[in-house]
Amino acid sequence: MSQGPRYRFAPSPTGFFHVGGARTALYNWALTLREGGVFVLRIEDTDESRNQPEWTQGIIDALAWLGIEKGHPQFEGPYFQSDNAAAHVEAAMRLYAEGKAYFCDLTPEQVQERAIASGKQGYDGFSRDRGLEPGPGRVLRFRVPAGETIVHDLVRGEVRFENATIEDFVLLRGNGSPMFLLANVVDDQLMSITHVVRAEEHLPNTPKQQMLWEALGSPAPTWAHVPVLVNEQRKKLSKRRDKVAVEQYREEGILAAAMVNYLMTLGWAPHGDTEIVPWQRIVDEFRLEDVNHSPAFFDIQKLLAFNGEYIRKMTVDEFIEACAHVLSAAAAPWPADSFDPAKFRAMAELVQTRVQVLADVPSMVDFLFLDAPTVDDTAWAKATKDDWAAPLLNETVAAFATIVEWSAPELKASLEAITEARGLKLGKTQAPIRVAVTGRSVGPPLFESLEVLGRDVTLRRLRDAVARLG
Repeated sequence: MSQGPRYRFAPSPTGFFHVGGARTALYNWALTLREGGVFVLRIEDTDESRNQPEWTQGIIDALAWLGIEKGHPQFEGPYFQSDNAAAHVEAAMRLYAEGKAYFCDLTPEQVQERAIASGKQGYDGFSRDRGLEPGPGRVLRFRVPAGETIVHDLVRGEVRFENATIEDFVLLRGNGSPMFLLANVVDDQLMSITHVVRAEEHLPNTPKQQMLWEALGSPAPTWAHVPVLVNEQRKKLSKRRDKVAVEQYREEGILAAAMVNYLMTLGWAPHGDTEIVPWQRIVDEFRLEDVNHSPAFFDIQKLLAFNGEYIRKMTVDEFIEACAHVLSAAAAPWPADSFDPAKFRAMAELVQTRVQVLADVPSMVDFLFLDAPTVDDTAWAKATKDDWAAPLLNETVAAFATIVEWSAPELKASLEAITEARGLKLGKTQAPIRVAVTGRSVGPPLFESLEVLGRDVTLRRLRDAVARLG
């Protein structure tokens, strides 16, 4: 194994990959790259009732999308916690043999009854000195020592825990299976983990795990507990309530580079006056000591702004390639055989400057590939409410029909002449033409859109609009 620092990311496969987990993984990955260490991916899959193979693969795929993938020389895994079950039990029994753990035959109901009777919460240490041996239904509990446990945290500083407030916690269940706290520590020791960087919600478990590290004869790793992510109500992000799945953002057209950059700024910021910076600069500057203690607001609008910036930085060819999945026959709203790559290329640069997510691209160009776009009735009513709208559309059809060179400059000049003759402004007279031709009141520049759409289709749609107005 590498002699450098060894970081680990140890998710449980319980559904879609949470953006909070992605942020934690990226923190670990950035540190691994900067310090020449190793990033260990361990899937904590011992909860069979919640574990599904597709969820495990989803984690691996999402990490790869973020740039953390197998094959990199500083990546190890994935390992699976379930493969180490025998080692977990062996460690527990060693603690028992050394007098650092003991068996208890109280049922959860009996523990609760004693707590109610004493007026104190939790297990009261009833079996500490009873000398029980292993037996059916008996749990193995860790003998919490007296005194206090001091956790040295790179983010939160020195955190002290009075051991008297920590009950003798369970290591092995009554059926002999290991508890998560024990399995987690044993796995970290087997994998020579030196740094544990995770969300602050795990901090209450840290003194118990530190005790286990020391009881099993190893110094505890370097701890770092990073702030949780919260929504706009400042409530912790929840899979049940909030939009948190990395896979969903990917499908909607968030770019991996934008997601990575944004997640790294949740609780930390690069030096300077901008947060949108290259990945290598993030790696060079990121320090756990600079991570904020406060909960970090996962602002979807800010993520969209980041993504828009990254989209605009792409070359046109990169943008076209990135749009492939949203323009595919399975995703697009037009018939598969009507898509024209040349027409999309002609519009690509104009669309690129106007979208924040790739999922918005089809609605910007669908008028090019549909036989007749669905007209937004509200937009149509607003664009044609003035008395001049119908005659202006009539005049536009006649003027456009005489244009020799069907090009954006000629189309604009033709409409400008009609607009000036009527004493109107071009921005106002474009509205009924845009809705008639594209079905919407917003979209790419009108005259460039008409040029790509072509003379015949443009005139047909304008004539249909005139007929619609009676």
